[in-house]
Amino acid sequence: MAIIETEATLHEAHRDNHTHRDVNGGWLRPAVFGAMDGLVSNLALMTGVAGGAISRQGIILTGLAGLAAGAFSMAAGEYTSVASQRELVEAELDVERRELRKHPEDEERELAALYEARGVEPALAREVARQLSRDPEQALEIHAREELGVDPGDLPSPMVAAVSSFGAFALGALLPLLPYLLGGRVLWPAVLVALVGLFLCGAVVARVTARTWWFSGLRQLALGGAAAAVTYALGNLFGIAVG
Repeated sequence: MAIIETEATLHEAHRDNHTHRDVNGGWLRPAVFGAMDGLVSNLALMTGVAGGAISRQGIILTGLAGLAAGAFSMAAGEYTSVASQRELVEAELDVERRELRKHPEDEERELAALYEARGVEPALAREVARQLSRDPEQALEIHAREELGVDPGDLPSPMVAAVSSFGAFALGALLPLLPYLLGGRVLWPAVLVALVGLFLCGAVVARVTARTWWFSGLRQLALGGAAAAVTYALGNLFGIAVG
């Protein structure tokens, strides 16, 4: 009885600790990349023009233009990229679907060979392949996973990627603009807000990727701060040269 209870406890603990994050979702990468890119690029853009002694109105206009241009560019790029990837996968799935329809025996033997290569006994591999090949849609799903490394029912959505990227970039790009939109006339509040935003973004990403939150936050803070410092210096240099 004690052994049975111990096994039941282990199985319950295994279920509690064996859940996985969604690593194939179509929203996480564009959202994270968009937010980071919006923060860094607009902060760098604004510090660059501020270094060139541009007026408050000029900085606001530059920031708004950077927000709009970057958000639309990110959305269009993500949509095209994900749509192209999806179309390629769907084309390969069509090839596999035709092969399953025209040469089902060959595809069944191919699946059995894959299982044998992974250490399954030949007779058992053939039987498993035979049973799994009864349903054409199930067979397609298995062949796609084994040969292409994709799940036909879980392909990324171009629209989800585009909307996620657009919204995240716009939100990130808005942060350094907020102090100016609220009446600020100096650069340091915008830099402070943007750097805090970068740190928080890095910390939030760490919650998803299981990295240390402070390391991820400090990494984004350092990268964004370095970009802002370089563009400010260049803006100051070019402003003096032009002036």
